[in-house]
Amino acid sequence: MTTYATHDPKAGRTLSTRLDHRNPLVFDTHELGRRPGALQRISRTVDAPADLGVAGVVGVPQGAPVEIELRLESVMEGVLVTGTARASAEGECVRCLEPVELELDADFQEMFSYPDSDDRGRVKAATDEEDEEDESMTPLEDGMFDLEPVLRDAVVLALPMQPVCREDCAGLCSDCGINLNENPDHHHDATDIRWAALQELAGSLGADEKDNMSDAATGVDEKQEK
Repeated sequence: MTTYATHDPKAGRTLSTRLDHRNPLVFDTHELGRRPGALQRISRTVDAPADLGVAGVVGVPQGAPVEIELRLESVMEGVLVTGTARASAEGECVRCLEPVELELDADFQEMFSYPDSDDRGRVKAATDEEDEEDESMTPLEDGMFDLEPVLRDAVVLALPMQPVCREDCAGLCSDCGINLNENPDHHHDATDIRWAALQELAGSLGADEKDNMSDAATGVDEKQEK
């Protein structure tokens, strides 16, 4: 189960559903014990969620393994999470349209704040103003955090917006669409556009019309000679 945040306009606060500890992308920080300087390292392999990547271009297939390595550090404000996600992404070469597979290494860092602390790590007073949370940090919920939004952002930033099968990919012929990587000598004879219309007209004329035009041209030449 993934957490979704909703806004209550009457109460002026952000409400969120409870995180599910069974979700492999939800992590528990209770072991740190809110002791500044405490460290925890976590390695976990999870199934990629749907639409992990750049839609229609390149991404990690749903259900593919994603190796996650995390370093959790307790600080005054909350828990600083630093990590790397590794997976295989698939897409399509933007030049030749052939399938592309590439290895992905996405680094990320995110601060998850204690819900009862301000941006300087001090305990906030129990007033209505405490609902105005710092938008730059995501609060922990029952000592847990959901890594999925962070993972999505990191993967998008790490993936190429225009994937290619290789750096020197020649692409497709703009005239007929043949793959130039497989046919490096392929080319089309260039036709001078100034004569193209006349050639097309000549090709559409019948043999009799061509002869008549030829005779007419001969007659004009004979008159000019006289």
